[in-house]
Amino acid sequence: MSHDTLHGTLRRREYYDYDAAEMRITELIIDGFKSYAVRTVISAWDPTFNAITGLNGSGKSNILDAICFCLGIGRFELLRASGGASDLIYKRGQAGITKASVTLVFDNSDKARSPIGFEDYASISVTRQIVLTGGQSKYLINGHRAQQQTVQNLFQSVQLNINNPDFLIMQGRITKVLNMKATEILGMVEEAAGTRMFEDRREKALRTMTKKQAKVEEIEGLLKEEIEPKLEKLRNEKRAFLEFQSTQSDLERLTRLVVAYDYVKSKQK
Repeated sequence: MSHDTLHGTLRRREYYDYDAAEMRITELIIDGFKSYAVRTVISAWDPTFNAITGLNGSGKSNILDAICFCLGIGRFELLRASGGASDLIYKRGQAGITKASVTLVFDNSDKARSPIGFEDYASISVTRQIVLTGGQSKYLINGHRAQQQTVQNLFQSVQLNINNPDFLIMQGRITKVLNMKATEILGMVEEAAGTRMFEDRREKALRTMTKKQAKVEEIEGLLKEEIEPKLEKLRNEKRAFLEFQSTQSDLERLTRLVVAYDYVKSKQK
């Protein structure tokens, strides 16, 4: 049952005090996803421990797949959909249903642990839809269209990074986790605590800064070698032109004086 047991993994509850309130799932809405042909609402989730039980083939695993789908997992094989988007839609779209939709509603009453930018919301709903034609996904946050990166940033701000392959331990991976090396376990702990995410962002920011600095140095070199000499040439030409204008003005003034002087002299004769 390990694949179908949700014992706080999605909320990283194992790393926090069980008595502390934090963002957690309160409702799951599935519509047209895999074996769920009609809109199905699963509510009354326990704050600390949830288990999915039922007969074989009753759709237990599809509930967990729906959660992972809504969280933003992009690799269909991780959702047991090796055939692509059509495997995520009820009967592969052959029953007249051409899209699938999953919505997760989270309790956001603990403002100290709210996602960044969502502190004013008592609850947060995240929806992911996928259509049969083209297999394109659409995300919504509280009913408003959102980019996939925005959804990922929302979850990452509460230490849930779906890009980490160990953010959720699926069936068949428990033995692998138990046999991990100390450094690998440390990496999992860092990921769960959120420090790995910020380290990754820091490294990305440093790489961006290095690229920007190289671009700045390139531009400074261009200014020094090409632009500044041209500007200096233009400045010299401007000074020469201004001097020419001044000389031309003086010449015209003196010419008028000479003409006036000659005129006065001719009158005196």
